[in-house]
Amino acid sequence: MIGFQRRFDPTFSALKQRLDAGEIGVPEMLIVTSRDPGPPPVSYIKVSGGIFKDMLIHDFDVFRWILEDEAQSVFASGSCLVDAAIGAAGDVDSTAVSIRTRRGRLCQINTSRRAAYGYDQRFEVLGSKGLLQAHNHAPTQVVSQTDAGVCHDKPEHFFLERYRTAYALEIAHFFDALTQGKPVRTTLEDGVKALELAEAATQSWRDGQVVAF
Repeated sequence: MIGFQRRFDPTFSALKQRLDAGEIGVPEMLIVTSRDPGPPPVSYIKVSGGIFKDMLIHDFDVFRWILEDEAQSVFASGSCLVDAAIGAAGDVDSTAVSIRTRRGRLCQINTSRRAAYGYDQRFEVLGSKGLLQAHNHAPTQVVSQTDAGVCHDKPEHFFLERYRTAYALEIAHFFDALTQGKPVRTTLEDGVKALELAEAATQSWRDGQVVAF
């Protein structure tokens, strides 16, 4: 079993269930926003395999899970906009990835190592009959409305807070698979396919060319 915990997130799972139920018809376009609150140490960057593997690997899995399709081509661009030391280590900290699927569907993934307002984890699916959106989670749902403006909490700080429930559900699923012989929902093949996309995106960014499968 591969630890792609986002598939177990209640919000993401609810969107997937409603998509599968046909609420917005046939899915045509997926837009994923994935931004960390701040960059990791450069010492981590040097051994992480690069942003497309250590960060976007989850977004590539979300792409395959939500659209139930495979990539036909990938184009990735990247810049070093957050910390020049990341560029000096041979990586980028801001990326934009475009994927065209075998069925002609389109996916756009934008990522950044820095979001001053918190951990930004959103995606939306445009379908033939409408739109489904998965928004950020906040520590509380309290909203203040005064003559100074309307205020609410920033998104959860980072992945441990944002995906706490997803991790618990993932572990419970793993033990069910062990004790009851149930099939796992995130397989080794899912890991390999996500890594293929990460490798292709890395190559595309370095060469400045579309990578076709």
